[in-house]
Amino acid sequence: MASGVSILPAPQLAVLNEAYRKAVARKRLKVTIAAAVFCAALLIAVFGAEVNLRTLFTYFGNFVSYFDRILTLDSGARVWTDPLEWFWGWKKWLRMLGETLLISYVGTLAGATAAFALNFFAAQNTSPGPFLCFAIRRLLEFARTVPGIVFALIFVIAFGLGPMAGVLAIAIHTAGALGKLFAEIVENADMKPVEGIRSTGASWLSCMRFAILPQVSAGYISYALLRFEINVREASVMGFVGAGGIGQELVVAIRKFYYSDVSAILVTIIITVFIIDITTGWLRGRLFGKEARG
Repeated sequence: MASGVSILPAPQLAVLNEAYRKAVARKRLKVTIAAAVFCAALLIAVFGAEVNLRTLFTYFGNFVSYFDRILTLDSGARVWTDPLEWFWGWKKWLRMLGETLLISYVGTLAGATAAFALNFFAAQNTSPGPFLCFAIRRLLEFARTVPGIVFALIFVIAFGLGPMAGVLAIAIHTAGALGKLFAEIVENADMKPVEGIRSTGASWLSCMRFAILPQVSAGYISYALLRFEINVREASVMGFVGAGGIGQELVVAIRKFYYSDVSAILVTIIITVFIIDITTGWLRGRLFGKEARG
């Protein structure tokens, strides 16, 4: 059966069309103003940071030529033509890479443990008091706001060169980052089980243990694995200030202009990060399902 389509009278239709045109005009005006503000802020940032495009294009060739040099052996041949010469120090580099992985692992474990201990106090729905929540949140903000390499430099001055400084720097920065993420997971947890357990007279600790932890433990592990991937890269950079690991060898190669060594060490780090990324993604998939893979 055919259905009729009602047509509004011309005056009402004109009013609706006019209202629609005004709404579209307002939306376009808002988009135009937002774009203008964005462009103005971008220009202010460019001038404030003294970004000089002429300098960029003038010296861009140096950037390209550096990559050309690090892909060339001392004999003048390309690095991939003689892998044995390219990776001549692979035993030493793998040993230092292992040190980097240990720094990342221990730092991540220590930081995740601290984050686990503090996140319940930082979450608004589980913290015993607002003042304690405020204090823990500011502490975590400080830990994650200061760059890890700054912490590493401070600890190198305090404890000397070596992996100890890297472990402490990664642990503090990881505690701040994971503490924030863990607290957000807890804030999104269902509080009905907490109310049920609390009605039995259970303590605050028991409520966290039996009502909150079962809901959030999967998210904790997933974020901790992701953080480990990040910390491997962080530990490589921290070697620049003497915090141990393969980064220490990389900065020596850069400073002494051992061009082919620079590319060999970089390739070693990149391949290691790829392997870790694939492995942790597979592990998250096995533990929590395919949707947990990043």
